Amino acid sequence: MTRGHWTATVGAALLAGVVVGAVALARRDPAPVGSSEPAGLRATERVTPATSGRGIRLQFSDRPVPVPSFSLATLDGRTISPADWAGKVVLVNFWATWCRPCRQEIPALVALQERYRDTLLIVGLSIDEGPPSDVKQFAEQYHLNYPIAIADAKLTDAFGGVPAVPSTYVVNTTGGIVQRYVGALDPAASEHTVRALAGLATEAQVEIVHDLGQVLLANVAYATEIPGVDLSGLTPVQKDEALRRLKAETCTCGCGLTLAKCRISDPACVVSPGAADKLVKKVASGG
Repeated sequence: MTRGHWTATVGAALLAGVVVGAVALARRDPAPVGSSEPAGLRATERVTPATSGRGIRLQFSDRPVPVPSFSLATLDGRTISPADWAGKVVLVNFWATWCRPCRQEIPALVALQERYRDTLLIVGLSIDEGPPSDVKQFAEQYHLNYPIAIADAKLTDAFGGVPAVPSTYVVNTTGGIVQRYVGALDPAASEHTVRALAGLATEAQVEIVHDLGQVLLANVAYATEIPGVDLSGLTPVQKDEALRRLKAETCTCGCGLTLAKCRISDPACVVSPGAADKLVKKVASGG
């Protein structure tokens, strides 16, 4: 895996499951980064004590996906594994030292972990390809107060592929992934995500979505329609075959996803519509 396969900039086509219109209606008290912060870290608003959450909309999948099983050594020599997460809300944050949005969201993550340390665990999984010592030095410089480990391609694949950094997987207290956010987290929405899943008071609007892949790509397996793909001219048997192949064949745009997942996660892709249409016509003709 090379750094060129990753991008720190989120394109126009984020997953439909990302919270729509992440808002900052809840009051937040801006505070400049203190002198203890590393030079060059952009001043950002800190996460403040819980507000009502009014005006914030949260969406969670009705089909939580189990967290992949793994065991990793953290940078400080401990071991981290989902087997130890029971009862906690967990944010699995894929990031990199070279990713500017990752660096910008770190102060909010540090503050969130400190505030909800009894109910929340943030897990930082670095995709850096350099020496682990460089990542450790970065973590110390930025005062990260949550476990950090190095993720390889096998682990990112186990999470269904990480299209960009930062990417954050939201895990409920019973070990199910219920949401994935691509791009820097909104501090207020993140706080109320934690509160909602931990059973703490919040006035945020919480929606449990009938998930056919629009929240978590793994659930595309249940989809009976694919955005932008016309299946109306097929017989029931042909439709089943077309769906099977759309969910199995890889898009050639370079995303590494199946055609179905690419259509759902990237509606602006210029390759998948033609490829999907060609596949459907082939199925219709008996090919």
